[in-house]
Amino acid sequence: MARRLGTVDAVVIGLGSMIGAGVFVAFAPAARAAGTWLLVGLAVAATVAYANATASAQLASQYPTSGGTYVYGREQLGPWWGFVAGWGFVIGKTASCAAMALAFGAYVAPPGWERAAAVVAVLALAATSYRGVTRTARLTRIVVTVVLLALTVAVVTSLAGTTPTWSNLTLGDEAPGAYGVLQAAGLLFFAFAGYARIATLGEEVREPGRTIPRAIQLALGITVALYAVVAATLLAVLGSEGLADQVDPVAAAVESGTYAWASPVVRLGGAAATLGALLALMAGIGRTTLAMARAGDLPRWLAAVHPRYRVPHRAEVVLAGVVCVIVLTVDLRGAIGFSSFGVLVYYLVANLAAARQRSPYRRFPRALQALGAAGCTALALTLPLTSVLAGVGVLACGALLRGARGRGRRP
Repeated sequence: MARRLGTVDAVVIGLGSMIGAGVFVAFAPAARAAGTWLLVGLAVAATVAYANATASAQLASQYPTSGGTYVYGREQLGPWWGFVAGWGFVIGKTASCAAMALAFGAYVAPPGWERAAAVVAVLALAATSYRGVTRTARLTRIVVTVVLLALTVAVVTSLAGTTPTWSNLTLGDEAPGAYGVLQAAGLLFFAFAGYARIATLGEEVREPGRTIPRAIQLALGITVALYAVVAATLLAVLGSEGLADQVDPVAAAVESGTYAWASPVVRLGGAAATLGALLALMAGIGRTTLAMARAGDLPRWLAAVHPRYRVPHRAEVVLAGVVCVIVLTVDLRGAIGFSSFGVLVYYLVANLAAARQRSPYRRFPRALQALGAAGCTALALTLPLTSVLAGVGVLACGALLRGARGRGRRP
């Protein structure tokens, strides 16, 4: 595949993946779990995300090819580990794509037309991604700009139009306990997971050994700073209980003050955020599917690369079709927890693989990989029980199907 992306493009794709629908919706269920300790949960999620990001950056510098942790797990730990990572990523993020599309429909469509709008969004973005990765990067750059402007408007108008209660940022007397904080961190992790998209594009990045580690850390650092500002604003304006009750907390914070006229701008930003995340997700899933098909863990005809646009076009077409079917038939209110479980398993494998690396590829201490592995395990197991059971069931089904096909060979 063609190496056309530089550092700025890679950072933008990472930002488009992370600063998506998560920042507009994930703080409410997290506040329900952690209460006034929401910022502690955010700090835990950011710490685990940083450990995972360093593992991904270190691995991507050694294996600058499509597939991300699917490839890293195969090379460092064996085919089955790679399959677990790839299968968890593809299934979890396909569900996440459907959730993003449905969120877009809820933002922009009148009642009763949400699913139709979601399908149109999926097909339009699939057509954009089909035409080449540089078009994906350009569109993502526009979407990120719109989202950042909308969040800036939301923070400024929320604080200026109300009387913020800064004491809401202090820890309350009734602590939710470690379980509540970890569950909040696991739900917020849904909004951090986009930096993996940079690694999955490793075959299309110029100078990957230098570009990918730099882009991953830059994108994550910008996202953590932005999320901290938004979370502090929501707590100061709405309080932890008010935040927990909101479906659209960012817009609710704006509408609670004297600058409610800015709410449509924020809702437009939310719609743009879902589109940006959906576009980057579809690109990442397509590349992971390509890598799995190359190795025989998925049907090999999915490994085709378009002769003109240089993208895994068959994988992207199949993905778009599956997402449309899910959008039209399934209620995905629990998709955040299910997606978080799959992604946490994916990063658990990444940390275990990075711990096996040796010089000259080692860039970070193994203690970070140990922290990342422990954090992924803890966050995955403290997610809502239905999400954990569904995730384990899907992984088990994938393993059984792979075993039945006898696909245990290295590529």
